[in-house]
Amino acid sequence: MSHAYTKLLSHCVFSTKDRRPLLKGSVSEKINAYMAGIARNHDMHLVRAGGTADHRHLLLDLKPTTNVCDAIRVIKANSSKWLHETFPEVGGFGWQTGYAAFSVSESARAKVIAYIDGQEQHHRKMTFEEELMALLDRHGISHDAIQVRR
Repeated sequence: MSHAYTKLLSHCVFSTKDRRPLLKGSVSEKINAYMAGIARNHDMHLVRAGGTADHRHLLLDLKPTTNVCDAIRVIKANSSKWLHETFPEVGGFGWQTGYAAFSVSESARAKVIAYIDGQEQHHRKMTFEEELMALLDRHGISHDAIQVRR
């Protein structure tokens, strides 16, 4: 075979620093759109972004030359800088160090998009920590109880 054919979907999750609920209202919508632009400018495709006031879920479609760690680093750094410049009233904003990322098959794409779109409703029943532990368990990733600085 003379060509490389790939579909590298990743469901990525990360929270705001100290889980501060700063991504509210129009800030939430605008940060999602801005992250999509960052992805485009770095030869990635952000299929979907969503979350609540204190965390984001991204479904990224990456090229084989882009690793997940670099993709998240670029998106977090650029979106944080933009947020500081565009919304100075959201003082002290930052992303928590670290992230979780899970591979997604094309057959599960619609399900992950629906999951990301349903975050507000989902978090009426479950905290971010509970959600993250459930995702880690579902993907067979061992973890200690998740500690969140406040």
